[in-house]
Amino acid sequence: MLDDLDRRILRYWQSEPSLSPAELADRCATSPGTCARRIARMQESGIVRGVSAVIDWAALGFGVEVSLRVTLDKTQARAFDEFLEAARDVREVTEIQTFLGRVDVRLHIIARDMAHYQDIYRHRVLTLPHIADIEALMLVSRLKDAESLPV
Repeated sequence: MLDDLDRRILRYWQSEPSLSPAELADRCATSPGTCARRIARMQESGIVRGVSAVIDWAALGFGVEVSLRVTLDKTQARAFDEFLEAARDVREVTEIQTFLGRVDVRLHIIARDMAHYQDIYRHRVLTLPHIADIEALMLVSRLKDAESLPV
């Protein structure tokens, strides 16, 4: 699995993903070649799935975030598949999660303002197939937003 050097690489890389391989190797007290091989091994094994840019949606004018908890009509055999396929086509849906329990799916939606959200909700969300119930949770503040793991 992971040894101390792998964990050290992941810790530094998570905290500063813009570090060059040489800088990362220097912080981890190893050679650039060793660091590059470790990173490649973690990528090949699926531990590191990729490196991405984090977009500040509010800076782009999307000031409203809503989480919709959706319960589906499970009497329909393809309810999940058809709902998820259609939900993927809603551009403002940035995340889709499925659950076991009373709530089946959570959709994370971004909108420019409340009028834009209402338009998305009425014309794009309510037209999705097999919805039995929806509960909307509007984001007020984000108190913790960490994707890094304590490795």
